[in-house]
Amino acid sequence: MKKLLYVMAGFAILLLVFYTYIGGFTTPAVTVATSKPMYVAGQPFEGSVEDEAMGKAFQRAAQLLEQNELQGTLANIYYNDPDKSGDSIRAFIGVIIPDSTAKLPEGYTLRAVPGGRKVVHAEVNASVAMAPGKLYAAVFDYAKEQNLKLEEFYVEWFPADDQGVLEVPVKQ
Repeated sequence: MKKLLYVMAGFAILLLVFYTYIGGFTTPAVTVATSKPMYVAGQPFEGSVEDEAMGKAFQRAAQLLEQNELQGTLANIYYNDPDKSGDSIRAFIGVIIPDSTAKLPEGYTLRAVPGGRKVVHAEVNASVAMAPGKLYAAVFDYAKEQNLKLEEFYVEWFPADDQGVLEVPVKQ
């Protein structure tokens, strides 16, 4: 019985260390900022967040960066909140690129995200798997605390393996 308790305690410690490593205990920094213009090269997706095609779109964006077919940062634009729309998402999945003159891979189009808008900006040091949940919760909590109404337009990007950023425009 003692042996089982030691094994369980060891397993719990390993899980705690892993959770800490991927950013489980980090808190996002949230501010109101002015957005900068961005160009996102990618592909549209509309459907269930559980759809295999969505995962493939994320994988393709990562692969294009890895193979240097595009230079930039993994990014996504979401046009609705799947929590409010019954698991259905409208998204544009791809890469923030430095300018609009880049040669785009087959099947990719360019979308411009305008700058100069008042946004709730959140950043967190956490893994790509952990960051979105933390960022969205922090932005929504901040908006509620500050009595801000948000647009349903979410731009998220991942400048590093362990960093995530989210911007959501404030309704004017």
